[in-house]
Amino acid sequence: MKKNLFLMIFLAVAAQGLVLQASAQTAAANGPVITFEKKSHDFGDMVQGDKVQHVWKFTNTGNEPLIITNVAVTCGCTTPEGWPRDPIAPGGKGEIPIAFNSAGKMGKQNKVVTIVSNAVNAEGAQISFTANVIEKKANPQ
Repeated sequence: MKKNLFLMIFLAVAAQGLVLQASAQTAAANGPVITFEKKSHDFGDMVQGDKVQHVWKFTNTGNEPLIITNVAVTCGCTTPEGWPRDPIAPGGKGEIPIAFNSAGKMGKQNKVVTIVSNAVNAEGAQISFTANVIEKKANPQ
């Protein structure tokens, strides 16, 4: 009798844990989710003064429309070249082009761009790039 009672209590607690875990996973998946194809990019070596651009591609893998309200950069050398202003439906794709101007920079550069949106995944809100800016050689005259 005690074994049966213990077994029933154990099964009830285990079942409750599974139900709570499943509902937490469902709640986390509700809403827009921004998923980038690639979250970082390396421009490699570039000469001081060069301007480069990379396009970050993403998909709304959530179940509600994704709305991007801002693309925030860390300095004036990094410029968002636009982003989708209209809501992106679930399964929809978009692009965020980012330009980097190496004028006045030297050595290893690591820049972070923050995507401000209604996405439920906070970890998906940042993309980054690196570059190694080398000195521009003077023209011998």
